Amino acid sequence: MFETEGENPLLRQLRREILFARERVYQIARPTPLERVDDFGDAEVFIKREDLSPIKAYKWRGAYNRMAILSVEEKQRGVVTASAGNHAQGVALAAAALDVPALIYMPLTTPLVKQRAVAKHGGDRVEVILSGDSYDDACQAALDRADKDGLVYIHAYDDLQVMAGQGTLADEVVMSGEGPFDIAYLQIGGGGMASGVAAWLKTYYPDIHIVGVEGVGQASMKAAVAAGSPTRLEELDIFCDGTAVRQAGEIPFQVCSELIDEFMTVSNTEVSEAIRLCWDRLRCLAEPSGAMGLAGAWKQRRGLEGKKVLVVLCGANIDLNRLTTIATDVGEGGGKRHYFRVQIPEKSGTMLRLLDDAFDGLDIHTFQYGKNNEDSAWPLFGLALSEAELENLRRVLSEKGYRFEELEDPDEISYRLIPLRADLLTAPLFLDLEFYERGGALHSFMTRTIRGRGSFCYFNYLYSGERVGRALIGIDFSSLQERDEFSQSLPTSGEGFRSCHPLGEQSVAHLFG
Repeated sequence: MFETEGENPLLRQLRREILFARERVYQIARPTPLERVDDFGDAEVFIKREDLSPIKAYKWRGAYNRMAILSVEEKQRGVVTASAGNHAQGVALAAAALDVPALIYMPLTTPLVKQRAVAKHGGDRVEVILSGDSYDDACQAALDRADKDGLVYIHAYDDLQVMAGQGTLADEVVMSGEGPFDIAYLQIGGGGMASGVAAWLKTYYPDIHIVGVEGVGQASMKAAVAAGSPTRLEELDIFCDGTAVRQAGEIPFQVCSELIDEFMTVSNTEVSEAIRLCWDRLRCLAEPSGAMGLAGAWKQRRGLEGKKVLVVLCGANIDLNRLTTIATDVGEGGGKRHYFRVQIPEKSGTMLRLLDDAFDGLDIHTFQYGKNNEDSAWPLFGLALSEAELENLRRVLSEKGYRFEELEDPDEISYRLIPLRADLLTAPLFLDLEFYERGGALHSFMTRTIRGRGSFCYFNYLYSGERVGRALIGIDFSSLQERDEFSQSLPTSGEGFRSCHPLGEQSVAHLFG
């Protein structure tokens, strides 16, 4: 099985090293579970739960395997490495277990949760040094330190022993008895995990189809295969920070170019959707890079009928502060996020008419509008829609004669840009509204309370995932008397809404000048 005539010698050596790694890595950790996940129809999808390892990621395998073979002299001098987070934790864990001093260079942008984890796992055997704004900057600083002080550099992926250590997770898959698998989705950063796992899976499942999954703005391995050698990406998206590598490793490239059958890319939104799926089905908060393989499987789910599928959930070291951005990027019930800007006349009643005509009953997760033109308005809606709902919305808007634009990640949403011209307002009133997050509640409030009383001049609503939604609504009246009469008759609570209070003049002045 390991001595195929004419085989690439590197692959033969990698397989042998995975066997040796099997004897080492379990000195500090146990195998991780393989868990089936639903939602893929009649495809059997299994997730390798590397998020349940001691460092909540697979990187401990390669780091320990490499450091376990250090000579006595090398251990005494110590090691140095660079990492955006998970590899650093693996080196720290190994340093503490093997009593080896380690210098760990991390970018200044490294999430605090990963910095703290490195210190926790390494104790007094580890020194964390923040250097540079990117992994490349930290890596260069670490390499310079290795040359200066004669330390062994523990590479995050471009090292045969590291690759072999990562390959032990595939050995656990084979030993689980759940195989053979028809297809595996392996995320790729530098390529260490993908190459080690692919080598082992292809050994035991020769017919398995290996899909390498990369982020749209960080596909360094795909670029390397296209160019015939590792090539540097000039621009790099860092949403999936654990796989944000400008240039694939030389050794992983040699393996991946031979064993990866298909390369695909996934968008940040698709990764966010996979994180949601992890939470819904596994109650696991995967980090973006950790969910990338699942994002690939979900993207191709319609072609997986009747197949047995393997996905590696390779990490769950996510900064809690990132969850807001991720949650904003995905919809409820599996719907995909879409953004529409719709033109309506700047007249009383037209906003409610638009909501009645096209958006009633749809899952609106954001609604932004500010009056800045005397003649026309362009309210912006973010919605979670199925393909059928999307096509129906386009059809309804067209049939009703609305002019509209579909937008991709508009800046207005990202930065909550809602322009409002005070000189176009006569007697505005701004309401702080809390309504129950259920179908029709907000629409009911607006039609029952506002219709025929004034004109919308401002709307700021963003779904937060709570049972109660919050919106800041501006209504302009033709006179101060009408505004005061409306304000005095306004119920503080009612059907569909929990509370409604006018903003004080000081708050309005603060917000809008």
